[in-house]
Amino acid sequence: MLRNKEYRRFAVCFFVTAGVFTAAGFLTNSPAGLLVLLSSAALGILFYVFTRARYRSIAEISGQIDMVLHNADYLFISESEEGELSILRSEITKMTLRIREQNAALKKEKENLADSLADIAHQLRTPLTSVNLILSLLENNPEETERRELLQETEELLAQMDWLITSLLKLSRLDAGIVVFRSGPVDVRGLVDSALRPLLIPMELHSIALRADVPEGIEIQGDSDWLAEAIRNILKNCMESVGDQGRIEIACEDNLLYTELTIRDNGAGFEEKELCSLFDRFYRGKNSRAAGYGIGLALCRTIITRQGGTVTAENHPQGSAVFIIRFPK
Repeated sequence: MLRNKEYRRFAVCFFVTAGVFTAAGFLTNSPAGLLVLLSSAALGILFYVFTRARYRSIAEISGQIDMVLHNADYLFISESEEGELSILRSEITKMTLRIREQNAALKKEKENLADSLADIAHQLRTPLTSVNLILSLLENNPEETERRELLQETEELLAQMDWLITSLLKLSRLDAGIVVFRSGPVDVRGLVDSALRPLLIPMELHSIALRADVPEGIEIQGDSDWLAEAIRNILKNCMESVGDQGRIEIACEDNLLYTELTIRDNGAGFEEKELCSLFDRFYRGKNSRAAGYGIGLALCRTIITRQGGTVTAENHPQGSAVFIIRFPK
């Protein structure tokens, strides 16, 4: 306690005051001086006992804080009676719980980051290995026809890598909160047309039949460019699922509660156990036709949920896949 400057000052003042009044009491008469001395001693002892107990409580709290700062796995803060120390203990308990939650979240985030980096490295390594192999074949292959085929395959692999890196950058920007969505009225029919426009030629090349039943005049609130990106990723997934001679249907329903956009293909659908993981990052379905990287649907969910919507996937009773995008009113 004597390390505390205020306590030392108080002790000096107390002893000086007690000494002065005791001397004055003895100068008056002996009983008065003795009474002042005993009273001063009793008050001094009571103050010492009370202050020592308070200092012990403060030292205990200080030790608990030190344990928190050194990341102790177990931290117990005992209960105390009502008062300032009880409030302080309560606040430290809240702080401890908050720090533990933040530490757990940071630990999980680090694990997810490590897993994501490993997945990214794996996803990039596969096309890079193929490109290196093709370059080796090009070096030793003099035939013009085969060289053209190999060069075309190389271009496709580089395009896949470019799409993967671009999508990962978009995801990282969304995760970091850098992207600011421009909320405004979006015509659903125009939104679907915008999402389909880059895919019409690939659909025609693969003979994929498309049916879009989206009435005019239906509007939702959101960022049209990002929403078109999300819908396009779902359509790409459907195209990979159906393959050649497939079929994709788009329908829209508008009611007093929500606006719903349904995208259905005639592919093999999903296994029940993978429906809960379908929109997870880097998750690839069991469908053997799927050649994606597990990025598109994760990006789609992030875009839609950040704008107040929901996106789910389920199996149609006939066995095909159905994606449902819903925006509440």
